[in-house]
Amino acid sequence: MPVEQQARLDPYMAQIITYRKSGLSLNHIIGCPLDCGYCVRHFWGDFEHKTPQLLCSTSDAIDSLLTHPAFRPSTTPIQLFNKATDPFLPGVKPHLFQVLQALDAEGLDNLVLIITRFTVTAEDMAMLERLRHLRLTLLFTYSGITDPRIEPIAKSTITTTSITTACAHKSRTKVVLYWRPIVPGWNDQPETLGHVLTVGRQADAIVFTGYYHKQENDAYLRDLGVPLPYSEADYHRRKIMPAELDKRVVTAWLESGITTPLFRKTSCGVSYAHQVPDYNGHWGVRELCDICPVKQRDLCAADYHDPDRTEFEAVLADLGYTSEYLLDEGRIWTHGLGEQRRYAIQHTLRHQIWELDQPHMLHAHGRSLTGHQPSDEELQQFNLIRQQFETAARFDDD
Repeated sequence: MPVEQQARLDPYMAQIITYRKSGLSLNHIIGCPLDCGYCVRHFWGDFEHKTPQLLCSTSDAIDSLLTHPAFRPSTTPIQLFNKATDPFLPGVKPHLFQVLQALDAEGLDNLVLIITRFTVTAEDMAMLERLRHLRLTLLFTYSGITDPRIEPIAKSTITTTSITTACAHKSRTKVVLYWRPIVPGWNDQPETLGHVLTVGRQADAIVFTGYYHKQENDAYLRDLGVPLPYSEADYHRRKIMPAELDKRVVTAWLESGITTPLFRKTSCGVSYAHQVPDYNGHWGVRELCDICPVKQRDLCAADYHDPDRTEFEAVLADLGYTSEYLLDEGRIWTHGLGEQRRYAIQHTLRHQIWELDQPHMLHAHGRSLTGHQPSDEELQQFNLIRQQFETAARFDDD
């Protein structure tokens, strides 16, 4: 992409490396022709970039990843091309393979997440299976949505064919059906829920989640005449997955008889597939774990502990961060640390790190509060946490 065009990009889109909840994310190619109506690229004014374009060379991008201050061999989960393109588009796939081969040649065994809804062939799987060290997961975004205004790719069987192909040829590579977005009126009918579960029967795990509802994609979808169940009052930085919809998805899975495990969180599904404890430490939010296999619960429970001040401050020092904080059972509260640094700590400790200004609420599972109205008791508990935090911060200042 020409320098002058890059200069006009939203600052977030221009970042080659960002840290997200599911991992350190490499995105040096932006542009996607798949036109999914709910795409997050709406948020940063990049939806009109249809042709994938390089922001830098792939070699430079690899160097940026490996020298990132928060990268740790074996520990840091990695995501590739999950922000602004699809990694298996013809113009992107050679770069994807170059990155994977370079990381594997370093002997790195980090978890690597690749999210796609496009064509994955037997030849692609053969290449992925030749990787010797990286612990790779393909997450196939599949929602069961049939309205081509929302998902033009829904007119084809590209994604379901790719899932079947990947599952038929996987061994070291793990496959997760990434069931998203689930939206009332779009794809929550009983027959659609049953269909998606059937597609996921052959995968290692199924992860389900909701829909990012913000002004930009709301306006785009309404201009297309697509009905939305949410209003302006529901705009939120987190995905919407109402409690009632969560319950219906879980019930459909339980009643289906399908043995593929179902998870609410991406890291839970990926960790299960690779038989390791959840790297986001969701065991500290025990209510998330009621649908997890017993074997995985045991694995996470055995790995889990609440860090003490010495351990937490050692991680802060190693990463070069400073922050006020409050130790709380199951999570550590921080303030002003910023989302990207917070996730780096979370993955290092395998423990939940929560931001005081963006609080999690019980039963919402870190999602939008639409459909999860907190009770008076929950609000009182959070206010108590805030008071404790402010008291601890004053004490530390003294």
